[in-house]
Formats: sequence, C-alpha cells, structure tokens
Amino acid sequence: MLVLLLMGGPPSQNGGNFFMQILPLLLIIPIFYLFLIRPQQKKQKEHQKMLSALKRGDRVVTTSGIIGHIWGIDEKENKIVLKVGEDTKIEFLRTAIAGKLES
Repeated sequence: MLVLLLMGGPPSQNGGNFFMQILPLLLIIPIFYLFLIRPQQKKQKEHQKMLSALKRGDRVVTTSGIIGHIWGIDEKENKIVLKVGEDTKIEFLRTAIAGKLES
C-alpha cells in the first residue's frame, strides 16, 4: 500500500501523471526559442547586413574599441583597413567590426 502511494497511485492512473510531468518541459522548448534563440539569430543577421554594407569613409568601432574611418576594403581576404590617425592605418578582419558610428 505504501509503495502505491509513493509511486502516485495504481498503474492505470500513471498516464495522466506522466503527461503532467512532461508538460513543463514541452512548454520550456518554445519559450527558449522565442526569448533566446530567435532574437540572437535576428541580431546576427542585422550585424551581417551591416558588415556587408560598409564602404570607404564610414566611421566604425572595432570589437577592441578602436574608432576609425574605413580607408580600404579587401573583399578577397575579408579585411578592412582603418585610418585611426593622420598617418596611422590598421588592418582588421571584417568580423572585428562591432558597429558603424554616425559621422
């Protein structure tokens, strides 16, 4: 009798208990998608769109915090040359650009 109480009742009633136990797990999956995965994918697409639209003269900031103007773009090697001073130019990978700043 004690064993039946600990297991949740007779075996014929376990079908309903199993569904109630798995229901929260089934609800968590769409919640994770809506609040974590989908916004991250959207943000990544916007960043890729911004990177592909960069042109010479745009003012950008890198992931390391360096701010400069795009001096040149090498599409073949996926690099960008930033002018950060009068005579200072630095070469970066395109993926190192964090964002575009308003000029």
